[in-house]
Amino acid sequence: MPVIRSSEAVVHEIHGARFVSYATPLSGSKELCAWRGEIPAGHQAPVHTVNREEIFHLLSGELLITLDGRAERITAGDTVIINPGATLGVENPTQETAISWVTTSIGLQAELADGSVLTPPWAN
Repeated sequence: MPVIRSSEAVVHEIHGARFVSYATPLSGSKELCAWRGEIPAGHQAPVHTVNREEIFHLLSGELLITLDGRAERITAGDTVIINPGATLGVENPTQETAISWVTTSIGLQAELADGSVLTPPWAN
């Protein structure tokens, strides 16, 4: 039985945010990936379009999520379903770090506004 201890999680930092990876093919997952996201106070992530469904659950803090041009403020306990092909923006307008838990299927890619494609190592 694969058990990933918090001390074994792999940390990635990109675009000013921190991604703590738990479930990936490297840790034994066959279909899904899961990570904790840490979005610092005042941070605005690059807008990107995803190729896989993501389930984004906010554990603590508040965020402004823009999904296909529609902005919504979410708070701890809220979940956002991001469908494949959706364009996502994440902003933390508060003074505290927001913590999220995200799951998706293996093979997630994000296309940035400049046309570049990011294949996040925590989701592949």
